[in-house]
Amino acid sequence: MSEHTKDEHAPQGEQIPQSEPAPSGGPTQQGPTRELDRREFVRLIAGLGISAAAAGWVWSAFLAHNDPAEEVNGHGEGPYWVMVIDLEACIGCERCVYACQATNDTDSEHRWNILLTDEETFGQPVFITRPCMHCEHAPCVEVCPVAATYHREDGLVMMDYQRCIGCRYCMVACPYGVRVFNWDDREDETDNEMVPTWGTPEINRRPRGVAEKCTFCSQRIDLAYETGLRPGYDRAVTPACVNICPTEARRFGDLNDPESPVSRAMKGRQAVVLRENLGTHPRVYYLLPEAEEGEEA
Repeated sequence: MSEHTKDEHAPQGEQIPQSEPAPSGGPTQQGPTRELDRREFVRLIAGLGISAAAAGWVWSAFLAHNDPAEEVNGHGEGPYWVMVIDLEACIGCERCVYACQATNDTDSEHRWNILLTDEETFGQPVFITRPCMHCEHAPCVEVCPVAATYHREDGLVMMDYQRCIGCRYCMVACPYGVRVFNWDDREDETDNEMVPTWGTPEINRRPRGVAEKCTFCSQRIDLAYETGLRPGYDRAVTPACVNICPTEARRFGDLNDPESPVSRAMKGRQAVVLRENLGTHPRVYYLLPEAEEGEEA
């Protein structure tokens, strides 16, 4: 399991057209979930950044959800924003990593979105990208002593950089290792190597001494509320990592909308959620690829 190396010769810009998503096929089983077998579990837990030493006590944490859209159907009022990452469709091109770095103006050593590679579990290479999980019951929110990490009204986990005191409690508490710490002032506005090839910054740089993380491009979701555009349907209000994907391996949208790109992508598919037994209720689902013939399911 290794972090994927950068493609220096990838095509430029966020110019790949996004076609209308179609319902995804895939095997179905009886019942809402099944436990992953141990082979799947060990490999995927490593790929998602969890120490192998922790495998014993989180063994039951990975559940394969046969139809996640049905499980959260009618979940409260308003949108239920989720991201879906199709492990079978992802080709490891890192466009999502580049677009995130450009759009959110992150440092190359402190990326909000990373890519790792698993070449063994399913008999074919599987590329695993990891954003923030935006948990409903987020440990990072609970431990922050100054409420710098908080849930906003639509459920996304956000950072107030003016309140952050740099204690890094949130980084310790996060079960997914998605947060990074801004150790240095970045005074050179031209030091982001992904700009302008993969996008242009849409938010201000964070000050030195604060924790950072993926926001699902919350600035675009805010624009959706202002304009009436729909995330997942309209590119201007959809996360940059989703727009840039050439194979539609990433989808974003409202899981309470049965016709949204995420609902349609997940229909009939088995999806993995990380450490469900902790009660965090992450909003990122990984759609499982099918094993090749002769490989273990």
